[in-house]
Amino acid sequence: MSSYRDELVARSAAQRLAIIASAQPLLRTAAAADGIASRMRRHPVAVAAVAGAIVFLGSRRLFDLATRAVTLYALFRR
Repeated sequence: MSSYRDELVARSAAQRLAIIASAQPLLRTAAAADGIASRMRRHPVAVAAVAGAIVFLGSRRLFDLATRAVTLYALFRR
């Protein structure tokens, strides 16, 4: 009976390690999402400004303006 219990404990430990190993990608994704959410909580005015810009300008026009801004930033940074 004791050896059967030891076998079950060993199998349980192996399964626990397998679950932990398979959950690592999910934990990394959750950590990244948590980091984004915490940045958004620290800067609510910036989040509101971006949301307002999306509403007033539309996502396509905002994307065009952002592309131009990044291009100009890259040119002036040199």
